[in-house]
Amino acid sequence: MLFGRQFYAAHDAPCDPPLGEAFSLTTLAFVRKHSRQTYWDLHVFGTNNYMSNGIVSHNSGKTRSFAKMAAVYALRLASANKKGVILCAREYMNSLADSSFMEIATAIREEPWMLPHFDLGETYIRTRNRNIEFLFRGLNKNINSIKSVGRIHLCWVDEAEAVTEKAWIKLLPTIRGSDNTDDPEVWITWNPERKNSATHIRFRQKPAADAKFVELNWRDNPWFPRKLEKDRQDDLTQRPEQYNHIWEGDFATSAAGAYFASHLLAAKADGRISALSVDPLMGLRAFWDIGGTGARADATSIWIVQWIGKSIYVLDHYTAEHQPLATHIGWLKKKGYGDALCVLPHDGATYEKTHAVSYESMLEEAGFEVQIIKNQGRGAAKMRVEAARRHFSKVWFDEKRTENGRISLGWYHEKISSDSRYAMMGPDHDWSSHDADAFGLIFVAYEQPKTPLQMQAFQDLQPDDSWVM
Repeated sequence: MLFGRQFYAAHDAPCDPPLGEAFSLTTLAFVRKHSRQTYWDLHVFGTNNYMSNGIVSHNSGKTRSFAKMAAVYALRLASANKKGVILCAREYMNSLADSSFMEIATAIREEPWMLPHFDLGETYIRTRNRNIEFLFRGLNKNINSIKSVGRIHLCWVDEAEAVTEKAWIKLLPTIRGSDNTDDPEVWITWNPERKNSATHIRFRQKPAADAKFVELNWRDNPWFPRKLEKDRQDDLTQRPEQYNHIWEGDFATSAAGAYFASHLLAAKADGRISALSVDPLMGLRAFWDIGGTGARADATSIWIVQWIGKSIYVLDHYTAEHQPLATHIGWLKKKGYGDALCVLPHDGATYEKTHAVSYESMLEEAGFEVQIIKNQGRGAAKMRVEAARRHFSKVWFDEKRTENGRISLGWYHEKISSDSRYAMMGPDHDWSSHDADAFGLIFVAYEQPKTPLQMQAFQDLQPDDSWVM
């Protein structure tokens, strides 16, 4: 997806004759539409490129394509004697190795006509006349440092799926060019995974008026090779649960090693994902995973549940980042869950050092009954997973109110080592884990309802007080 007023596509064909000081670009006058849709040529031979749902999609070499486009953009600015910065950002970047630095440097070196116009160092990239310099920043840790950077002509955010709304709020106002006559651009590339991600909501659900989208997928790629077609067919037949995400641009419904993907598919097939309502005669339970209010704090997640006979009705779901407890309590009361039993993990009883209060004490002060689940010790996360799997056939979900939570459950997966051992390393701690931890707590606290026959058998085993030896 491109957010801005202009679109520049870089083509791999070498320029003949090579461009010298007279380097320039001209505006595209028109595009004549033929029998098939217009194809924006971002082709890189060897790894073919295509766009899907407004972004350059999987297996497409999108990073290299946009790296080359950014280099062309830098030359355009430098040739116009404009000074400033091209900012290349990702949510997580601990070093240059985690950035798009190498992609941009490689894209420049691949083009004989482009290389003489750049100065490439071990830690910097800039135009030869020093008018334009590339900066590389991680939004997770360095967002505030970007606010002091002036004259940003272009900001390219790659792998933007993980960027938070808080980061977008801080970043976008800093993209202001060098003066009021400039028209800076923001380019955003990502592979969609979650419908509720901040990037999807901000740029696809509620795009700016001047945002530009190109929607293409593998069908529109005239260079689609036999190798990728074989991969596509294999995914269609062998991995149908991942096919739409990888090839059609849909959201991810599961990851490799996902714990609950098959269970969710079974629930849907059985009709256990439907419209549910609260039973006024049965108690409500709110199962929590506790986050915090700091900039780097984890999210807080809550599932609203009722035991209905032998079934577990999951009625609602809530998650929030960096919010105080009052916000979570406000949601519970606004939704009519003010009398719910709040079931907290063991850290809910932990007292905060500064104010000597705990989640347990504050919830009780707000009028809630609270239950604390004791610390399960080492391997607690995996034990919650196994407990949930054992009872998943009893679970019913409200289709609309739990949708975002079910997305998290479908993604929650085993962390697998990146080396040749392919070792299983336990549940991966990522954006889905907070919802999944709160969900697993349901089954740790679950008490199997006793049938009348079981109750009678239990009573028959009790000692008779009237019998005397």
